[in-house]
Amino acid sequence: MPTADSNVTSCDLPVLYKAPPAMRAAVYKGNSSIEVESIATPEIGRNELLIRVEACGICHTDLKKIEHNLLAAPRIYGHETAGVVVGVGEGVRDFETGDGVVVFHHVPCKACFYCDRKLYAQCPTYKKVGVTAGYEPAGGGFSQYVRVMDWIVRQGVEKIPSGVSFDRACFVEPVNTCLKAVVQVEPQPDEVVAILGQGPIGLIFTMLVHRTGARILSTDTIAHRRALALRFGATSSWDPREAGFVEAIQSETQGRGADLVIVAASAPGLVEQAVRISRPGSRILLFAQTSHQERIEVSGADICMGERMLCGSYSASVDLQKRASDLVLSGDLPVEELISHRVPLDQIRAGIDLALHPGEQSLKIIVEPQRWSQ
Repeated sequence: MPTADSNVTSCDLPVLYKAPPAMRAAVYKGNSSIEVESIATPEIGRNELLIRVEACGICHTDLKKIEHNLLAAPRIYGHETAGVVVGVGEGVRDFETGDGVVVFHHVPCKACFYCDRKLYAQCPTYKKVGVTAGYEPAGGGFSQYVRVMDWIVRQGVEKIPSGVSFDRACFVEPVNTCLKAVVQVEPQPDEVVAILGQGPIGLIFTMLVHRTGARILSTDTIAHRRALALRFGATSSWDPREAGFVEAIQSETQGRGADLVIVAASAPGLVEQAVRISRPGSRILLFAQTSHQERIEVSGADICMGERMLCGSYSASVDLQKRASDLVLSGDLPVEELISHRVPLDQIRAGIDLALHPGEQSLKIIVEPQRWSQ
């Protein structure tokens, strides 16, 4: 499989601004299967954009939908999308052909009950997917072209500065989701924060929490990821299967437990561990528990009598879109160091399998739909 050094894309690369009538797309067919097919290139209407997809990250929310068959087929997934504007609908004023852009697939109405309370992910408009490559809208980034609908064009598209790679740019959406969670739980400089899981999302959390001045203790079962956690700001990083991690938490906190625990992975027993290593009065954030099939069991007394706050954070915040974009596109967060593999579209099945069953060196996997290995 191609590695992180296989290819580099930049928004300065020349592009053809006329899309072909047909394109290739990785279509979810049901029964956990993905097939790369030739389908019609999406047509756009008034106030819409057509984007040539240059890079799209493989996200675990899409993996769960594919592995557990959570939504009806056929669909084209992929929502961490960066590319080039190749079609501009009548009425669009802020974008033109040739612009490098990052596309969010959800944006809120900003006028409903939930938007008034800044719970944007609960907004009915937010729950609609506004980016598609065909079939039922599902993000579409695992294809060569996507149609961006009008309400997304209005507030869900960010331009990529000259010289910034598409690979870096496609981190804007996942960084936004992590930043939203960090803003919600507000780590303080005098606190100890445990981050459970150091995959791409967990490592982004480590980068962001490190910027707050809090002390970070992290866990992961893969040694390479633990080493990266130390590089990105963790004080220590442990294999959660080792008893030493619990002792380290106790040592760092005078026996109290962590002030904040961020659960950045999904595995049996992880939430229960988060409760065990947290102090009374702590905050516990669930970030990776996105499937209705997942179940957790904790003691009610540990929450009630222990006065712990158990909370969740899901998806991105439009209020943080500019801030997240600046963090990524400026290079302030070294997100490109998280990329372990870049795969052409025809190898997406191998990329998905690797993301589901990571190896010692695998981390973020980027699909580059304009590449073809055959």
